[in-house]
Amino acid sequence: MKPKFLFLITGLLLNLLAFAQDTTIDMADTMRKEGKIYVVVAIILTIFAGIIFYLVRLDRKITKLEKEEKHNHFNK
Repeated sequence: MKPKFLFLITGLLLNLLAFAQDTTIDMADTMRKEGKIYVVVAIILTIFAGIIFYLVRLDRKITKLEKEEKHNHFNK
């Protein structure tokens, strides 16, 4: 699961970098000048980190349940 997840994240980040080239966005320039872009980036990173934390925690719980089910199945 982890290699697939890391590959997906790497692919998404590389895709974003490819789209970020040769574009001029006036709104981004304005936000960068006023210092608000850092707030936006911080919020996006916080949300992204929360989603990753949730998915890792969910994966661990599912793995634990699968192991318990497998153990209970063999003990019957």
